[in-house]
Formats: sequence, C-alpha cells, structure tokens
Amino acid sequence: MNSPDTEIYDLRGLKCPYPAIKTEKRLRGMASGATLTVETTDPLATIDIPHLCNEKGHTLLVSEKTDSGHRFVIRKG
Repeated sequence: MNSPDTEIYDLRGLKCPYPAIKTEKRLRGMASGATLTVETTDPLATIDIPHLCNEKGHTLLVSEKTDSGHRFVIRKG
C-alpha cells in the first residue's frame, strides 16, 4: 500500500525529544519530495513533529491517532 518512496520509521517507545530529533536526522538524509511515515507513542510528538515540519519546511501530510500512539506522514521539503 505504501509507495516505493515512502519509508516507515518506527519510533514507538522513545520519549521526548528523541522522536523529533531522530525524525529530523532521518529527513536530512532523504531526497526532497520523499515521504516518511513516523510511528510514535510519545504524546509530546503531536506537538514536536508538526513544529519540526513547520520550522524545517517539510509538509505534514497526515497526523492521525493509532491504536498504539500516533502516525505522521511527512513530505520532505
């Protein structure tokens, strides 16, 4: 179901600020326009990840609650 240029990054179990730090680092190594799906369990990620996208010029395509936490789909700017 995921397109070939979509990576899934499982950050469940990590606490703030690690999901945002690791997401930023992973995005840095990706091509512009590539999509990254991030899975988290840290409630603060719902603040940190959108803030990261806003600050760094990435597009937050999806932010949704999951059974185990939260899923973000980000297009690298």
